[in-house]
Amino acid sequence: MNLRHPPLAEEKVFKDPVHKYIYVQENLIWKLINTQEFQRLRRIRQLGTSYLTFHGAEHSRFSHSLGVYEITRKIISQFERSAYPDWPREEKLIALCAALLHDVGHGPFSHSIEQIFDTSHEAWTCRILLENTEINRVLREYDPSLPEHVAGVIRKTYDRPIVISLVSSQMDADRMDYLLRDAYFTGVNYGTFDLDRILRVLRPYQGRIVVKESGMHAVEDYLMSRYQMYWQVYFHPVTRSSEIILRQIFRRASELYGGDYPFRFILDPLRRLLDGTLGVDSYLALDEALVQSVFMQWTSEPDPRLSALCRRFLHRRLYKYIAMEDADDGLWEEIRSEFIAAGLDPEYDLEIDFPYDMPYDVYRPGARSLTEKDEKPPILLLDGEGRLSEISERSEIVRSITGLHQGKYHIYYPEETVRESAHLFRPHIRAFFGFL
Repeated sequence: MNLRHPPLAEEKVFKDPVHKYIYVQENLIWKLINTQEFQRLRRIRQLGTSYLTFHGAEHSRFSHSLGVYEITRKIISQFERSAYPDWPREEKLIALCAALLHDVGHGPFSHSIEQIFDTSHEAWTCRILLENTEINRVLREYDPSLPEHVAGVIRKTYDRPIVISLVSSQMDADRMDYLLRDAYFTGVNYGTFDLDRILRVLRPYQGRIVVKESGMHAVEDYLMSRYQMYWQVYFHPVTRSSEIILRQIFRRASELYGGDYPFRFILDPLRRLLDGTLGVDSYLALDEALVQSVFMQWTSEPDPRLSALCRRFLHRRLYKYIAMEDADDGLWEEIRSEFIAAGLDPEYDLEIDFPYDMPYDVYRPGARSLTEKDEKPPILLLDGEGRLSEISERSEIVRSITGLHQGKYHIYYPEETVRESAHLFRPHIRAFFGFL
C-alpha cells in the first residue's frame, strides 16, 4: 500500500444506467476521476455526431470511461476471488488506471476530428499521461513509474499482454461497455448481450484472456450484437452525412486560414489546431462546447462556404444521399464532370462514401482493423484439456459473420444546391439524382 494513497475511508458509488452501480474503492482511482483532464470528458460525446441521427445519443466519454473501468474491475475481482494463478495480482492498479484513462485523449466529436486532422486519441492520451498535467501528477505521486506503465498499456507495448487485452482486444472491457451503452442511449436493442455470463466465463490463461468453452454461445451473442450495432448505428448513413459536413467545415477553415483570411472570430485553441501548433494545454481546451460556439459565430462569417456549412451542421440541414451497391468509377467521374460543368464544386457539393474508414470493425480473426495499425488478439476458447481454439473454428454463427458486410456506397450532396443546377445535367444524370 502506498502510504500517500490510503484506501478510501468510504467506497464511492456512481449510479449508472448500464451497470446500475460503479464502485470506486481505490483512492488513486478517485483522485484520477476528479482531475480536470478526466472531467473534461463530460464535454465530449461518446458517439460524435450520432446525436443528429439518434436524439438520445448525448452520452459522454466520461460515462463510457467509468463503464470500462467498472467492467475491468469486475473481471479482475473475479480473477482474484477464484485465485487464478495466471492473473498477476500486482498488475491490478495499472489495469484499472488504463481502463479509466484509455479515452482521455479524445477530442471534440470523438473519432470524427481524428480523421480530419490525421491525429490519434491514443497518442494524445499518452501525452496527457506523460506531460505536465494533473493526471500525470496524481500518477507520479503514487509511483513515479506509473505514468509510463499506463501509457505502455495504451500504446500496447506494455510487457504484460494480459493487461493490454483487458482494455484492447477483440472482446475487451472497452467494446463491451460501448456496445451496451450506445445501444441504451440510441434506443436500439441490437447491442444487448449477457455481460454477466461473459464475465463469468473469462479466464486468465498463459498470459492472455480466454473464454471457457462452455461460454461460446454467450460470445456468439456478443459478436452478433456487435455486428448489428456496427451496421445499424455506427455506420448509419445519416450520421455519415453529418460527419462529412463536419469535415468540410474544418477543411474550409483550414483553406481560409492558410490563405490569411481575416476571421471575424477565432479562439486560440482552434487557431493552434489549424496551424499545427497544438500542445496539450490547447488540446485540452478543445471540447465540443468550444467548437460549437465557434461554429455559431462562423454562421456570420463573410465567407459564404464556411457560413453555409456551419448553418447546415448546427441546424441539421444534412446532405441527401443515394445508395449504390458498387462503386462505379466511370459513373462517379461522369457525375463529377457534370457538377463542374454546371458550376458546382465537387470538393464540397459531392462526396462518395463507404463506411470502412470508421474506427469500428466486425470480428475478423487474424486481421487488422482497417483503421488500426495493430492487430487485436482474437477470441480464444479454452476446453477442458487446456487446448485453445479460435472461436470461428468452433462456431458456425461466428464464421457466417466473419468478414461479412452489408455496406453500400453512398453519394452525398446538398439537395437544394444541386437541384438548382440540375437542369444543366445530361438526362441520365438528372435521372440518377431523381431530378426528372
